[in-house]
Amino acid sequence: MKILVVDDDPAVVMVAAIALETVGGFEVLQAYGGAEALERALAERPDAILMDAVMPDMDGPDVLHALRARVETGGIPVIFHTARTDPTEIRTLLALGAKGVIRKPFDPKELPGEVERILDS
Repeated sequence: MKILVVDDDPAVVMVAAIALETVGGFEVLQAYGGAEALERALAERPDAILMDAVMPDMDGPDVLHALRARVETGGIPVIFHTARTDPTEIRTLLALGAKGVIRKPFDPKELPGEVERILDS
């Protein structure tokens, strides 16, 4: 399964990518902001996207909206990872069409299982 990991913090992308590749066996694509995420999603057509909700250039909800507006990317499941753990924030992300939400900081050993669990639900 090919997953696009999106975060404006390169360290978070690196840790998530290593965990998803080595523990989960995912093929990982990387993007470091919302605009780049849209470009990669259109070009690479990942099976899923794991994306930060808060980014400076284009936040996660804006990216999700742009993905859903295109036929080519409209069906890609998006999982947000965010440090904003307020239940209202999580409900808002889910209401926007996110498949799930993973809290940051995440445990790299647990991340692949959390992603699989959300995608299988």
